[in-house]
Amino acid sequence: MKMAPTGTKKGILERLGAGEVVIGDGGFVFALEKRGYVKAGPWTPEAAAEHPEAVRQLHREFLRAGSNVMQTFTFYASDDKLENRGNKLTFTGQQINEAACDLAREVADEGDALVAGGVSQTPTYLSGKSEDDVKAILKKQLEVFIKKDVDFLIAEYFEHVEEAEWAVQVLKATGKPVAANLCIGPEGDMHGVSPAECAVRLVKAGADIIGVNCHFDPMTCVKTVKMMKEGVEKAGLKSHYMVQPLAFHTPDCGCQGFIDLVEFPFALEPRILTRWDMQQYAREAYKVGIRYIGGCCGYEPYHIRAVAEELAPERGFLPAASEKHGLWASGLEMHTKPWVRARARRDYWENLKPASGRPKCPSLSTPDGWGVTQGHAELVQQKEATTQDQLKPLFEKAKH
Repeated sequence: MKMAPTGTKKGILERLGAGEVVIGDGGFVFALEKRGYVKAGPWTPEAAAEHPEAVRQLHREFLRAGSNVMQTFTFYASDDKLENRGNKLTFTGQQINEAACDLAREVADEGDALVAGGVSQTPTYLSGKSEDDVKAILKKQLEVFIKKDVDFLIAEYFEHVEEAEWAVQVLKATGKPVAANLCIGPEGDMHGVSPAECAVRLVKAGADIIGVNCHFDPMTCVKTVKMMKEGVEKAGLKSHYMVQPLAFHTPDCGCQGFIDLVEFPFALEPRILTRWDMQQYAREAYKVGIRYIGGCCGYEPYHIRAVAEELAPERGFLPAASEKHGLWASGLEMHTKPWVRARARRDYWENLKPASGRPKCPSLSTPDGWGVTQGHAELVQQKEATTQDQLKPLFEKAKH
């Protein structure tokens, strides 16, 4: 099978309209936190300006793994988030967003990839402020994407469809293609709006591509997008569909997703999906009609390579990274140990039930489930650092 094509690039809607598979990239925030370039807590993307070499390298690894889209590393790069709860940065939001755009474009031009400028939910909305206030924050970030002429725009990681609608309206005014992802599961958004209704509202707001990202595992996200697709079709509307889930198993999650898990964010590793799990996910997403298939938190380049390898028959080529990976473990035929050579077959890896190596650990946990969301006083954000007096009642509540 041939390797990835080069030549004139088609736009995102042209690709999806032709029925092509578009493979997204992975979770930069988690990947760069593990590499020492992002601080857990604020999760802000100043590394684009502070350590461009780290961001550039991760883009390149995802490109080599098969990604068709280089998303700008601009998650939580709105001014209100960059300044939230005492977060002190040496770069402005504009500098971070511009650096992220330049890095994504540089690497995208090394292959058949497009650049997507991304915005996400805002502390302004969570604090209960007005539609005009939220849109003003998003418009300021959008100015950089227009200046840098990204190929399309993504509104991602929205827990509430209302704020996502506002984001789509702002992005749509640019005339560029717009994708919109909610971080919801089958129960719907944090105000109880069903996936089907969320989908219809996003399409009516002007989104060209809709779906979900983050918060839930791949199969849960595929199920949710399927529900969204059914809602859109029942309403007599049309859309393209995308999915960019977690790389963690989350069968025990409630409406809030993995943030409620007691292991979040520093003990999630036992839940990581294998590359073979990823192939199953890619196939299932394709079967339900999703054509933009990528990943979010927990995804590493080898996960994206697995997606690209599973869908190579449909795409007609393998990613460059498959030069160093035997399909379905065929590379193990070269191993020195005979019992490892015996594992060089598809049925072995498809049927394996991996052990965790943790004999005293449960397979599931009990999520916190505080149920706090937009409209609750406890979710009002602030520029000042969180004080010990503010933390004490949270510590007490966590004990019960």
